[in-house]
Amino acid sequence: MDENIRDNLATVKNKINSIEEKYGKQNNSVTLLAVSKSKTVEDIVEAYQHGQRHFGENYLQEAQKKIQDLQEYDIVWHFIGPLQSNKTRFTAEKFDWVHSIDRFNIAERLSKQRPQSMLPLSVCIQLNISKENSKSGIDPKEVDHFLSKLYLLPNINVRGFMGISSFAADFSEQRKQFRVLYECFSSAQNSGYDLDTLSMGMSGDFEAAIAEGATMVRIGADIFGIREQ
Repeated sequence: MDENIRDNLATVKNKINSIEEKYGKQNNSVTLLAVSKSKTVEDIVEAYQHGQRHFGENYLQEAQKKIQDLQEYDIVWHFIGPLQSNKTRFTAEKFDWVHSIDRFNIAERLSKQRPQSMLPLSVCIQLNISKENSKSGIDPKEVDHFLSKLYLLPNINVRGFMGISSFAADFSEQRKQFRVLYECFSSAQNSGYDLDTLSMGMSGDFEAAIAEGATMVRIGADIFGIREQ
């Protein structure tokens, strides 16, 4: 038994609950997504045995073996990395969520390749909230048009938005960037879109994200330790 993973998981969950209370959020309103990229099947099972169900992967080749080895577990698999058009089939067939939709052709391929026997694939639109060229995501100004196109695809379920703040940002700047994401989310809801997910916040900025309305935070190192290269 890896007591570090058990203890780290408990610590992260307690931190999330404390932050929810601090900012007047509903208790347990934030889903913890454990980022398991570069971690072993044994690490994932350890977290699973202590109640974790949502796991995020960035690399398809690595994820394929994990999903195969862990198919007996009721894990909810999230793809959170950049997705190439020639890698969509496995994602459509094996993942429950994709957080990194920023091109219509990727969403269209996922919709076409999603097996009819499965529920629609849950997706988040990735927005570039930090305005950094190195970050993926669409411009927040393009949200309305992009969302209206995605909503017409039959086998995906648009759940909300995802964003990554600038690594150099201080707390107030993190909140400012996450507020852009929340405002897009709120505006879309007010326009009649049935959205329920704001995937924002990682180990270094999840307090700011929760303060600005995150419903899902993506935590890796604080649970599993520094990932191996």
